[in-house]
Amino acid sequence: MSQQRMEVWCAGEEWCPVTSTTTLIGKKWHPVIVHRLLNAGPLGFNALKEEVDGISSKVLSDSLDDLEEKTIVNREIVSEKPVRVEYSLTQFGASLEPVIIAMRDWGQEHLKPPEDD
Repeated sequence: MSQQRMEVWCAGEEWCPVTSTTTLIGKKWHPVIVHRLLNAGPLGFNALKEEVDGISSKVLSDSLDDLEEKTIVNREIVSEKPVRVEYSLTQFGASLEPVIIAMRDWGQEHLKPPEDD
């Protein structure tokens, strides 16, 4: 099985791999969705919305559509009546795990904890 490769639009530029990766996960909620699917496994829409605290249904839906279009997330119809959809990471999406873990680790090391009220 061949490894999936991204389209390159900035070939030959040193910063191209960084820019190309950010086009995949650079939107506000994309890395969070990938992180939650890495940790929780396949989830239905409502379960995923609960896992991604603070996201609206519209933004989650749009984000999932975008991630599906980029072949990071797989959308599978689990049952027809009632319609139940489950979202999971593709193999390509799961390959983002080291990036997401590095983002989490950096944040844990460098971000101040929230102030207690």
